[in-house]
Amino acid sequence: MADFISGFWNVYVMAIVALSLLFCVFVLVSNMTKREAGAVQLHGHVWDETLAEYNNPLPRWWMYLFWITIGFAIVYLSIYPGFGTTNQGRGARAQYEAEMKAANEKYGPIFAKYKDMDLAAVAADPEAKAMGQRMFLTYCAQCHGSAAQGAKGFPNLTDEEWQWGGDPATIKTTILGGRMGVMPPFGPALGAEGVKDVANYVRSLSGLAHDSLRAQRGSDLFQQNCVACHGADAKGNVAMGAPNLTNKSWLYGSSEATIIETITNGRNNQMPQFGEFLGEDKVHLLAAYVVGLSKK
Repeated sequence: MADFISGFWNVYVMAIVALSLLFCVFVLVSNMTKREAGAVQLHGHVWDETLAEYNNPLPRWWMYLFWITIGFAIVYLSIYPGFGTTNQGRGARAQYEAEMKAANEKYGPIFAKYKDMDLAAVAADPEAKAMGQRMFLTYCAQCHGSAAQGAKGFPNLTDEEWQWGGDPATIKTTILGGRMGVMPPFGPALGAEGVKDVANYVRSLSGLAHDSLRAQRGSDLFQQNCVACHGADAKGNVAMGAPNLTNKSWLYGSSEATIIETITNGRNNQMPQFGEFLGEDKVHLLAAYVVGLSKK
């Protein structure tokens, strides 16, 4: 999950908090003026005939209360992680780390006993399967769905089609390190008509309805621009994450309009890495559950 976190946001939060507190102090200090005798003046703002605004200073009790709230904010930020990640040993962070340590001591041996087992054997173990399913529902269902059948842009994990390879070791590698799938845009190079020709050729590869004349022209364009990733036979390349275009498995959809959109604008898709967040023992169990989804 660390793929989505950078040091910039820590500095950003710290700057916003610090500037907010300094602004509050500035407002208070700038209003700490004592009224001179007989110096009360009308500012010139009058509403409803008699409601007027004078230059009286703020009430002392209100200002003291405001100073107390600023002091409370500083104490609160020193205990709870509101000032970036500078608080390393107190309050909520310390409580979280203590709870995680206790949980790892209690449940760590349960995960560790499966670590050296073959993934297929772990997938066949009922207890391990139940544990893997709970982790899947917690960390993976948001993208792949609770039934692991995916959605537009998120692959189905229950079939035999794997963009990066579906053997157990590769699945574990994918979960540990994540994946970054990138298809460059070809719209500027091919033009609108060229993109449409290639789209019809791609649809013809899997037996979908297509314009045969456009598909014929698109075949030459495909060989010139697409074979480096998808191969001359268009069956893809798992080492690069380039999908097979000859089957009926489509990550974003198989309509002509969707394929044209893909070719024109390209695609960028990322699966976050879970190795750092979960640890290898838990990932081993999770990978075994995913292996079991498609290996009936």
